[in-house]
Amino acid sequence: MKRHKICSFFLTLAVFCLAISCNQALSTTADEADNIRIYRERSPGVVNITSTAIGYDYYYNPVPSSGAGSGVIIDKEGHIVTNHHVISNAQHLEVTLFDGSKWVASLVGVDPANDIAVISIKPSPDKLDPIPFGVSSTLEVGQKVLAIGNPFGLQGTLTTGIISSLGRTLRTDQGVTMENIIQTDAAINPGNSGGPLLNTKGELIGINTAIFSPSGGNVGIGFAVPVHVVKKVVPQLIKKGYVSHPWLGVALQTLIPKFADSLNLKVKKGAIIVRVVPGSPADNAGIQEGKRQVRLGNSIVLVGGDIIVKMDGEPVEDSQQLIKKIAEKEAGDKITIEVLRQGRFQKLQVTLGESPR
Repeated sequence: MKRHKICSFFLTLAVFCLAISCNQALSTTADEADNIRIYRERSPGVVNITSTAIGYDYYYNPVPSSGAGSGVIIDKEGHIVTNHHVISNAQHLEVTLFDGSKWVASLVGVDPANDIAVISIKPSPDKLDPIPFGVSSTLEVGQKVLAIGNPFGLQGTLTTGIISSLGRTLRTDQGVTMENIIQTDAAINPGNSGGPLLNTKGELIGINTAIFSPSGGNVGIGFAVPVHVVKKVVPQLIKKGYVSHPWLGVALQTLIPKFADSLNLKVKKGAIIVRVVPGSPADNAGIQEGKRQVRLGNSIVLVGGDIIVKMDGEPVEDSQQLIKKIAEKEAGDKITIEVLRQGRFQKLQVTLGESPR
């Protein structure tokens, strides 16, 4: 009888433990399980970057300052992608891996135009866990995304959200305008810069670069450089330390219908050539800049020069559209532009150059 009671007790205990285990398993949803899996798989590929710069006080005494950000391991050779603004002006770079080990990093190359930089460290390959690249050209608004980084120095933080918008234009604190940026509501805070934006397969689809925030903290509007840009610029940074951007060599102003009507032009839209850089591809192709200033309302317009109305047969609506079209080309590409010059249309062949660094 006593043995029966003991067996019954242990049987009840086993059933109770099994019930707890099943309840725990059921309490984790499929979405949560994906989050956990992706975090465990990709956290080792995210690093913490500490940068140290030397400034000077009023008496010219050296004063060190430090900053922090995140980075993404992309290969077994020790290359790490981060933001240019994370490592800008740094005299010393230190990388902390997922296992807590610290490594002095060297600068490989920077692309300020896309806020991308590559640095490198030299640990043994077994310490490096690269994050695979995904595809950003097929992204859709509403897709789930995950961000891993080190906000406010808190290493290995995961946040989730969705893609809020695509094709955003972002002007950085350095005055650089970046195109085709991903907008997300995944919480991104200072320190997340340079970290990965991942899809539900755990693939890299963007590099977190900035937030919009009046308070300096997350308000649900974050931005990331799409991975197709990373794929384009990183090989150049590793090979030669910089990126060859296509260059026309002009300053532009958008032609709007109100200006066109006031100037009695044949076209209503286009890109006005305000200035041509001497010796530039535009100069070599014979593109002409404005000759005189005319006040139209509250604006000053340089008139008398060319107005670009088409590029490679496609209409040019404004100066920003032309800049985007040129940015899609490579240095050395030949383009055909159609201009309105002194009331007549004319086609010009231009070989794009390499933007001065």
